[in-house]
Amino acid sequence: MDLTVEQRDLRDAVRGLIAKALVAKTGTDRSPWRRLCDEIGVAGLAIPERYGGAGAGLAEICVVMEELGANLTPSPLLGSAVLAAAAILASGDAAACERLLPAIADGSAIASLAWTNSAGHWDTAEVAYGARETGSGWELDGEAHYVLDGAAADVLLIAASVPDGSTGLFEVDPRAGGVARAAAGTMDASRDLAVVRLTGARGRRIGGDAAGALAFARDQACIALSAEQVGAAKRALELTVGHLLTRVQFGQPIGGFQALQHRAADLYILVESARSLIRAVASAADEAGGAAGGTTAGTTDGAANLTAPGPGTRAAAAKVYCSEALTQTASEMIQLHGAIGVTWEHQAHRYLKRAHGARYLFGSPSRHLATIAASLIDG
Repeated sequence: MDLTVEQRDLRDAVRGLIAKALVAKTGTDRSPWRRLCDEIGVAGLAIPERYGGAGAGLAEICVVMEELGANLTPSPLLGSAVLAAAAILASGDAAACERLLPAIADGSAIASLAWTNSAGHWDTAEVAYGARETGSGWELDGEAHYVLDGAAADVLLIAASVPDGSTGLFEVDPRAGGVARAAAGTMDASRDLAVVRLTGARGRRIGGDAAGALAFARDQACIALSAEQVGAAKRALELTVGHLLTRVQFGQPIGGFQALQHRAADLYILVESARSLIRAVASAADEAGGAAGGTTAGTTDGAANLTAPGPGTRAAAAKVYCSEALTQTASEMIQLHGAIGVTWEHQAHRYLKRAHGARYLFGSPSRHLATIAASLIDG
């Protein structure tokens, strides 16, 4: 599936900006994010125009995510402009959208969604917090893990169980009393994760039952993350092929050996298949109403979203396949580079670490495979 002219222009603009940033700075510098927002407007791509965004879709987000993944560029796009923004949009709370989304869209505010406990299942029925209603409002307690950009977030969204048994979405001031945030030690140093603990923290509820909104946001994030994995896998393969063509052994480049050619060819097929899959899934999600401003997700039951054929199943399939594509490509990158591939100085280890970290973000492949299996059985 080919990109449109507009999507190619977007890709080229993001690619050029990242290349300039890498020349001027280092691969772990956070400054490219500000330029990506100011010069290209990436933070507002999937946010409706009425809330200050560009009103584009998930397909455009995936174009940007693929470029960010290629160089493992750190940015809050995934956690803020995709996961958190999608949860707010799907909540159906117009006042919350008007209050929160404009700053997220222009990149002046980073939003984080604190949801899952240490098990990392990202299940709508298994949230990390509990909420209780008092005479003066809502108070929340609990501890969430794997919170994207949680330590530096300006807007903190909380998924919590409420006394009636449903799941609620709450806005909490990250600087208020009862909120403790700490950066988490991660294998992938280019991904900012945090642990967020609430002890009697005051919260403002957003919308009603948030199970459907959370499932929708998770599916959107899975698709965007899959695109990032494709970008990383493609770049890892390019670097590996470059090594095969320049590393000389027994008087010829090692890429001339048939056994290594076969391994590289298998990786190429795997990566290109993953790229085709993610573009098809993103386009299908946009056509089904998963683009900016989609409102049907806010009324979708979380469990049904997981098991019914549709966006949830497609997102699960993309996450499983693209996780495998990056894991295999990064592992082969280490192997085919030989001794230098296991040194700290070479960047191969960074792609392997990204592969392992991304594999379990938003749910492990085994859980997503269970989603697909349930869909096939019920269908």
